Amino acid sequence: MLLLRSSQMLQTLQAALRKDIPESIKVYGTVFHMNHGNPFKLEALVDRWPDFRTVIIRPPEQEMTDDLDPYTNTYQVFSKDLQNCQEVLKSSDVINWKQHLQIQGLQSGLNEVINNVTEEKSVQVRATNRYLYLVSETMKRHAPSQHNLDKSYTKTEKPNKQINTEIFKMSSLEAEHASLVNDLWSFGGNERSLKFIQRCIQHFPSYCLLGPEGTPVSWNLTDQTGEMRMAGTLPKYRGQGLISSVIYHHVQIADKMGYPVYSHVAKDNQYMQQMSDSLKHIRAPYPWQQWNCEPLGGSTPKESESQSKSEGGSGSKDSGSS
Repeated sequence: MLLLRSSQMLQTLQAALRKDIPESIKVYGTVFHMNHGNPFKLEALVDRWPDFRTVIIRPPEQEMTDDLDPYTNTYQVFSKDLQNCQEVLKSSDVINWKQHLQIQGLQSGLNEVINNVTEEKSVQVRATNRYLYLVSETMKRHAPSQHNLDKSYTKTEKPNKQINTEIFKMSSLEAEHASLVNDLWSFGGNERSLKFIQRCIQHFPSYCLLGPEGTPVSWNLTDQTGEMRMAGTLPKYRGQGLISSVIYHHVQIADKMGYPVYSHVAKDNQYMQQMSDSLKHIRAPYPWQQWNCEPLGGSTPKESESQSKSEGGSGSKDSGSS
């Protein structure tokens, strides 16, 4: 595949991906942040240029030094031709199948592609399928043609419950708060996920409500793809609508900064689904998907015990999205 090396190429790629939002929003959001400093030092590869069919985003090889770290070894995929995508994944070395890794994408047909490729590569795969939520402000700014076609996109509404500002203060997360997030994150709970969370906090917008003790009690982060993720509320503060206030604030600031945002919610997390509906975020007709891949017969990281959390869903009420 062809590595896009120039800033002009990346800007052209972003403009082209914009036409395929919302299906391309995972890769579009990643390329957007690559064009705004690229703090994760990611690479964009295409099957051909400029009339590409398949795009794969990945970290550079020198960043993927830990074969057991799927949080770093993460790939985003978008394709206009899924047969081409399958051929590319089978024939090229763009993905290091000898590592524990994650692949993320939003197209329903990608599941068959990934399964076909991993079977040939002798790789064990575990798929996670969740609801994708779109945000009107992002659709209006980044996909105006799609926004005009779909009248269901309405501005994010203020939360029904107003927080007590004498007790709770809106703020930003610091790297030292990463362990709080890691403890509640359904995909986390280990040292490698902690490192990933710290990187997200350091490089992308994250917001929280500080409680009476001056420490975060509810929060929401942004990852390298522009997705709002890892939302959570400490158990003793749940049921007060705190997370909806944090997410509403997050959307408003992101829109002012011109950043695209979207989110996903586990299918068993009815609280967060209801909250997303109340904010007038729109559930997409196709899923948010992630494939965790491990080479058959390879060593297993000690922290894989926490993987049961990601398969078990969202956890308790108001625990947040993933």
